Amino acid sequence: MFAGITTGARRQTRPAGPETTASRPPLVRELLLVTALFLVYKFGRQLANGHEARAFDNADRVWSWERALHLPGEGSVQHLLLHGDTLVKAANTFYATVHFPATVAFLVYLYLRRPSHYLWSRRVLAGLTAAALVLHITVPLAPPRMLTTAGLVDTAQVYGPSVYAATPDNDAMANQFAAMPSLHFGWALMIAIGLIMATRGRWRWLWLLHPALTLLVVVGTANHYWLDAIVATALLGAVLYFVPAPRRLTKLPAAPKPLRQASHPAPEATLASQQAPTSARTPAPQLSEAVR
Repeated sequence: MFAGITTGARRQTRPAGPETTASRPPLVRELLLVTALFLVYKFGRQLANGHEARAFDNADRVWSWERALHLPGEGSVQHLLLHGDTLVKAANTFYATVHFPATVAFLVYLYLRRPSHYLWSRRVLAGLTAAALVLHITVPLAPPRMLTTAGLVDTAQVYGPSVYAATPDNDAMANQFAAMPSLHFGWALMIAIGLIMATRGRWRWLWLLHPALTLLVVVGTANHYWLDAIVATALLGAVLYFVPAPRRLTKLPAAPKPLRQASHPAPEATLASQQAPTSARTPAPQLSEAVR
């Protein structure tokens, strides 16, 4: 995936330099575009409703594949969250409130401070979301909290808060059978990659803590399987490969130090010494005792 970032950066021909407001796209156009993309995604997910039997069949397959691949059980992560009500409620709150606002804040920051990185990130997020929508429609998948075989707790319904209705049939706002891929994780990973590319300093790698925490939350709350995050990562890597990335910001080269001047006699002194008569520069010869 990171190789795709490097490849995209090599294909970028625009020279690196300070970004100006001239490269920033019109705000109204961007607001309309992002809103339209979001509405298309929300309505598109509804097309996958009404396929409950297929969703549970696919869930059984995913659960079997994970066990065959010896992936850690989602229950091991959930067990950590269930040590206390405060921890599990914090995880549910993170799942319900951080996903969308964090993505909006990420795009707003890039729009204001790094316009070229904003355009790149918006295109990547749009491509990732479109690819995810295709899978949501063609491969409906029940989340692990609904799978009896998994034996997991629906933490949002038991401890709260929850963004989903108690039963999928009564949920008019979201498609609960759109578990694969996990856009919670895919968007969080893109936020980290985008900020690493758009910022400087060795501490920028700490942005990777955001997708790491998101992964633990979506798995621990039984909203997603490990494979949901793996598929999201693969889709993001493919989109990053095909969308050229802007040059990553680097530190400006240090100004060269001025050369030290060699210690030479002043030009006036040199010229005077050259024009001086020979008699003044050469001592008179000493007369011998015999002559005197």
